[in-house]
Amino acid sequence: MENHGRGPDPRPAGGTDEPLDAVPPDPLPYEGVWRFTAPAVDASVPQARHAVRDLLYRQGVPVSDDLVQGLLLIVSELVTNAVRHAALLSPMLAVEVAVGAEWVRVSVEDNHPYRPSALEADHGRTGGRGLLLVTEITREAGGVCDVEHTASGGKVIWAALPLKPAQVP
Repeated sequence: MENHGRGPDPRPAGGTDEPLDAVPPDPLPYEGVWRFTAPAVDASVPQARHAVRDLLYRQGVPVSDDLVQGLLLIVSELVTNAVRHAALLSPMLAVEVAVGAEWVRVSVEDNHPYRPSALEADHGRTGGRGLLLVTEITREAGGVCDVEHTASGGKVIWAALPLKPAQVP
């Protein structure tokens, strides 16, 4: 990611008005991008959730418990969707955590070309609401989420939430 999490936009910087010789500010100690792969199997769902949680705490990311819980639910839903709907064409998936100065983004990438959309909630069904849930959690936190195609023909689904330091009573 070119903007390394600097500024309010979790997307990579497409163009900039900054001079070419501008020196970016030093990253904060918790900033960075981490990526891991996992097989598209059910056991990867809790493993991904635990890996993301441990990473956030290990790096000292200033996140509230509510934000962590929201991020972990998003990771669970996105990995579950990849396992359920993409495993046939994508036996491996990738989870990425990018932490910037003002936001944290989680994404799940697979090699299946189908671009899902958040479905309307059907209260008679027991499933099919994962992306709707991801969208709602992201929106309530003041973040953004999207689905993008990858250069290899697959997709990456991501959600970026603003960092709000934990409130100490």
